[in-house]
Amino acid sequence: MGNASCFHTLHEGGIVRQLAAGVTARVFPGVHAMLSVVTLEPHSSSPVHAHPNEQWGVCLEGEWIRIQDGIEHHVKAGDFWQTPPNVPHGGRTLDRRCVVLDIFAPPREEYRQAGQGFGDATVVKAGG
Repeated sequence: MGNASCFHTLHEGGIVRQLAAGVTARVFPGVHAMLSVVTLEPHSSSPVHAHPNEQWGVCLEGEWIRIQDGIEHHVKAGDFWQTPPNVPHGGRTLDRRCVVLDIFAPPREEYRQAGQGFGDATVVKAGG
């Protein structure tokens, strides 16, 4: 792996995935971890879903309502959280755009290529 391929910017690059309407990720895969810069437009939502990967998130810009294991958390820039494997999670933005940095371990293999949706994650239906 060349030295240049190890350096990135938050503002461009990566593998683009359209996760949901108004929710776009730029994915930077590594060998044992994966980073994803997720932009959520105002009044958009990330459906509640679960996957076997551990996930950490950092709110870089704006604010949103993070739903994790059925509990709503008001998250703002500077806040971060851990989502253990297989815990249902998602969220929705309010009146402003939000940018979140997600970290996955191990990497989500289906995110190593451009595409749409949450890949192998299980979308959790409302009420169960």
